[in-house]
Amino acid sequence: MSQIGRPPCEESIVLEGAPATPCAMRLRRWTLVATILGSSLAFIDGTIVNVALPSIQRELNAATSDAQWVMEAYALFLASLLLVGGALGDRFGRKRIVMIGASLFTLASIGCSLSWAMEPLIIARAAQGIGAALLVPGSLALISATFPQSERGAAIGTWSAFSGITAAIGPVIGGFLVEHFSWRWAFLINVPVGVVLLAICAAKVPESKGVTKAGNIDVWGASLVTIGLGGVVLAFIEAPSRGWSTAPIWGSMAAGVVALLLFGLVEARVASPMLPMALFRERNFAVANVLTLLLYAALGGSLFFLPLNLIQVQGYGATAAGAALLPFIAIMFLLSRWTGGLVDRFGSRLPLVTGPAIAAVGFVLLALPSSHSSYGTAFFPAICTLGLGMSVTVAPLTTTVMNSVAKDLAGTASGINNAASRTAALLAIALFGFILTLVFNATLNSELRKLHAPAELVSTVLAQRQKLAGITIPGGYGEVTVAAMKQAVKASFVSGFRWVMLLSTALALLSAVSASMFTDGKDVRRQRHSP
Repeated sequence: MSQIGRPPCEESIVLEGAPATPCAMRLRRWTLVATILGSSLAFIDGTIVNVALPSIQRELNAATSDAQWVMEAYALFLASLLLVGGALGDRFGRKRIVMIGASLFTLASIGCSLSWAMEPLIIARAAQGIGAALLVPGSLALISATFPQSERGAAIGTWSAFSGITAAIGPVIGGFLVEHFSWRWAFLINVPVGVVLLAICAAKVPESKGVTKAGNIDVWGASLVTIGLGGVVLAFIEAPSRGWSTAPIWGSMAAGVVALLLFGLVEARVASPMLPMALFRERNFAVANVLTLLLYAALGGSLFFLPLNLIQVQGYGATAAGAALLPFIAIMFLLSRWTGGLVDRFGSRLPLVTGPAIAAVGFVLLALPSSHSSYGTAFFPAICTLGLGMSVTVAPLTTTVMNSVAKDLAGTASGINNAASRTAALLAIALFGFILTLVFNATLNSELRKLHAPAELVSTVLAQRQKLAGITIPGGYGEVTVAAMKQAVKASFVSGFRWVMLLSTALALLSAVSASMFTDGKDVRRQRHSP
């Protein structure tokens, strides 16, 4: 759930693609089916796994930091290698790279389902992320490579409709499988989809490559950004348990920062960079990506912890938790056409200030529920408000990104913005987890001092503090004492969760402020020259 709905600019990757290679209508239809299946793999995985995390944590006796790594290992390689995956498809064949990505993703899903401990699960999730980085951009590029410009709009409409359905039913199906069978089915559900996708690609999808000779693959850039993001994420996730003064933590942070600085230097000098720095000379493009980083950090970081709150604190089943965000998805789906015309009517600035501001109200409302709050009065209004804010933002943001650069760079620009949204969520989950853990520990210490519970019970609880709300209270004590201890754990998590929501509010407001820096408040016209 840390990546609910489609990231910004995803549709534009298709609309602004290269001229299509002529092929029969029958093959176009099969290509569209393959594209829908390929996107569905990523959508389903992104929404199901978060619902399964409490069950994984409980069965594998894992700390919350381990649960973070289940998401972060996947997100790290997807965000770092997304642009490289698109370049590989252009150079070596989009169908070929999609099939390699789908094969790796499917095999890694089986590996996840067979994991007996957190370490092999996290490794398998990393492999899934690499597969997704090959699969996602390639599957979208297949539409632009197969459908002529005049037919892409209709193809996109079909793809978008099925993507919306997938985003809606994915968490519910995942929750049902986790609740009634096992969390392992949250990964096994990918296998039949992957097998069908491979069969269709092999038999029905035509191969295509970039229309011009591609440059060298930016291996240095991909390596440095992966090391850089990985180092920063590792430091924030592991610091609460190891401490910032330990060599692995400060060393990891230092290595990450240095690698990211080197990444910027390399991208400014290589002939075929994965991140063309010249694009950021265009003010609107730079501002749009700052807005994306801030807002999607707020969204991705907060939605990672919401299912943990619903399941471990509020007592929801996995199915109910999976269905909790259906209003968010429904609002974005229903308002997508209306919000797509906001830039034409009002310019870019107004919707991109208003949307994040509305989202900020949604985050504030999510900070209000206690450890015993009903969905209808506490979470539903917040989720609807958040959905409205994101609906007002996403389509105008996509339009602004696409209109801020020359037409021949539109595909690159959309890919960068798409990767920015995923990177933002990756970093936010690590940072928010660090903050939540600090607040949880401080609050739990305070709550336990008030209880005057038996010393051995307190020691048992504190020994599990890395599980946060997943702490198990042992039996053998009075019912009142156990109930009070459970409430202390829940209250501590809610306290940390509120800080996360307030930080999300601040990031959303900052993204609204950044939108005020757009140079064109009334009209957005495509630039006639490259940066």
